[in-house]
Amino acid sequence: MDGATVLAIVGSRIEAELIVGLLQSHGLRAALVADDAGGMRPHLQMQGVRVLVHPADEASARQLLATADDTAGPIDVDAAAVQQPGTATDRIERDPNHPQQDV
Repeated sequence: MDGATVLAIVGSRIEAELIVGLLQSHGLRAALVADDAGGMRPHLQMQGVRVLVHPADEASARQLLATADDTAGPIDVDAAAVQQPGTATDRIERDPNHPQQDV
């Protein structure tokens, strides 16, 4: 990305990938730069992982990150929506068309 602007420096590649994914899902041009041997040496991330954006997308990206940060917080999970343990496995075992019946 020519002339990229550093939007943020974060503590891990995973956090940077989440931010880049958020930005790209909103049509913004973003990438990350980490000197960690392609993720094989995470201890090299101690200096941070840079999230880059195209200069034309910088204002939108900063606004999107600020909005996402403002809405962050604990997730409210409706107890009725939580799947009961074992139900997914039960459905697979009962499916006569499923190739593996030893689940």
